[in-house]
Amino acid sequence: MWKKEDAKPQALPTHGVPVRGVTEGSSGSVATPSPSASGHAGSHRDAPTPPVSSRAAACISQGIRIKGEITGSEDLFVDGPIEGKVNLANGSLTVGPNGTVKADVVAREVVVRGRVEGKISGRERVQLWSTGQVIGEVQTQRLAIEDGAVLRGKVETGKPIEKATDDRSKAVAMSKSSVPAGTATI
Repeated sequence: MWKKEDAKPQALPTHGVPVRGVTEGSSGSVATPSPSASGHAGSHRDAPTPPVSSRAAACISQGIRIKGEITGSEDLFVDGPIEGKVNLANGSLTVGPNGTVKADVVAREVVVRGRVEGKISGRERVQLWSTGQVIGEVQTQRLAIEDGAVLRGKVETGKPIEKATDDRSKAVAMSKSSVPAGTATI
C-alpha cells in the first residue's frame, strides 16, 4: 500500500540534516540550496521560500490563479488567488498569508492566514491566524481566532442540532394531546 512517507525522495533530509547543501526548514519544507554549496552568492536561489504546510499534499502558489471548482480528499495549501468552490471532504485547507479565496469552502479543517470571502464549513475546526481575514459565514465545531484576525459575518459553532430528533419529539407530543380521537373541537 502506498503511503505519503514512501513517496519522499531518499536523498532529502528528514530532520534538518544538510545533504549536499540542501537543508530542511522548520516548517518541514525543503529550503533552497545554500549559497556556499552552489557557489553563486546573491543569485535568485537565495530568496526565502514561502512557508508551506508540511502536511499539504498539494500547493497553489502566488503565480497560479484558479477559477472554478476544486474537489479532493487530500490537504491543500493555497497561497494564491482562487475563485469558485473548494470541497475537500476529508482534507484540510490552509490559506497562506498571500492567499485570497473567494469561494464556498467545505473541508475537515480550515486554517486562514490570508483572506477568505464566502461560506466556510469546517467539519472539525476553523482557525484564523492573526493575519487572517474572513468575510462571510463560518460553520464549525471548534473555532479559534488569534488576536488581530478579522471576522465579519455569521458564525455557528458547536455540534449541529439534529432536526430529525426535534421533529420526532414534536410528533410524539402531538399524539399525546388531550383531545380524544374521533372528537372535534370548535
